[in-house]
Amino acid sequence: MGKGPLSFRRLSSIRRRKKGSSVKDDPNQTSNPSSPPPPSPINAGGSVAQAGAATGKVKKKAGGARLWMRFDRTGAMEVVECDKSTIIKRSSVPARDLRILGPVFSHSSNILAREKAIVVNLEVIKAIVTAEEVLLLDPLRPEVLPFVDRLKQQFPQRNALEATPVLQSLLDPEAGEGLQSELPFEFQVLEMALEVVCSIVDSSVASLETDAWPVLDELTKNVSTENLEYVRSLKSNLTRLLARVQKVRDELEHLLDDNEDMADLYLTRKWIQNQQAEAMLEGTLSVVPPHNTSNLHRLTSNRSASMVTSNMDEDDVEDLEMLLEAYFMQLEGMRNKILTVREYIDDTEDYVNIQLDNQRNQLIQLQLILTMASFAITAETLLASLFGMNIPCPLYNINGIFWYFVWSITAFCFVLFMVVLGYARWKKLLGS
Repeated sequence: MGKGPLSFRRLSSIRRRKKGSSVKDDPNQTSNPSSPPPPSPINAGGSVAQAGAATGKVKKKAGGARLWMRFDRTGAMEVVECDKSTIIKRSSVPARDLRILGPVFSHSSNILAREKAIVVNLEVIKAIVTAEEVLLLDPLRPEVLPFVDRLKQQFPQRNALEATPVLQSLLDPEAGEGLQSELPFEFQVLEMALEVVCSIVDSSVASLETDAWPVLDELTKNVSTENLEYVRSLKSNLTRLLARVQKVRDELEHLLDDNEDMADLYLTRKWIQNQQAEAMLEGTLSVVPPHNTSNLHRLTSNRSASMVTSNMDEDDVEDLEMLLEAYFMQLEGMRNKILTVREYIDDTEDYVNIQLDNQRNQLIQLQLILTMASFAITAETLLASLFGMNIPCPLYNINGIFWYFVWSITAFCFVLFMVVLGYARWKKLLGS
């Protein structure tokens, strides 16, 4: 950790060597650390060719490399293919964080704070953000291009001298009173990532709502297999979209619930503290005699700690909290919209089930009526079957009795049917 090409410790040591001669020439010069030079282009030991910010050409590297884009606070940009070791040395993040950015965890949402970087895995945006640059994975994907455009708009290309006053104002609070409202670089990148993610999710929610209402209204009018298939597909999309929104929302809620995690995201603040401590150490080395070096560590630690505490409060996370709360509320609103659509789908399903139950009840009633009619007809058929046998009977010798007998038996069966039907209505087995 801390030994990559962009290590703050190396930059500060180089800066001290450059300042050594100037301090000797000008004893009145202050010992406050100056702003760091812009980060150097990615160099993978000669195996990866560099692409300039102006040309933006992609250079390839053989052997398991992935496409990354480096974008720093000065607007310099390059797109290269790097392996994991190069990114680990560059950003000082553990190897497991790169696995989070891999395809296995493509559907997860994470914002992880490390010593010198923030690992961002939000929907399609997978990046490693430091205090001075952002490393974006797969920047040429169509879903990621809006984020790249936002970076170009927010950080137009400029030289290092133009970017120096911003960092100098962070180091010197009195000189940066006019720039206090500007968020640190890492928070601006995080805000743009959340903005792009929220815009993608919002468009998906709007599209879902547009498709949902007509399909559900049509289902209430016509319960067909085609409409049911549309609703099934709509509900599946809604479930997946709700899971996506819920993951990002839960990650922001987790950060808002823990001030320590939010404080760890202040990379610029930690860099300022390191620079101030090193500046105090350098000043102490110049004034302490050689025989008092045994108390040097305790003296510099106390003085640097008091200076850092006087300049900034490590527990002050109000800016980040307001930023996260704004997008948390936005995601909460999208979640409520999705839940509203799901409730409407559930209500529509209940209404359709009620319709189907009503039709089923009507079929059962019809079946019951037909059963009663069959019972009455069966009684008449039984009598007809009995008299159809070759059994001697005195009634056979009476002329004209056949039709009287048929109509009387039919009337008896009809009365039997009405009696059974009345009993069913009395027991409320049939509707009115």
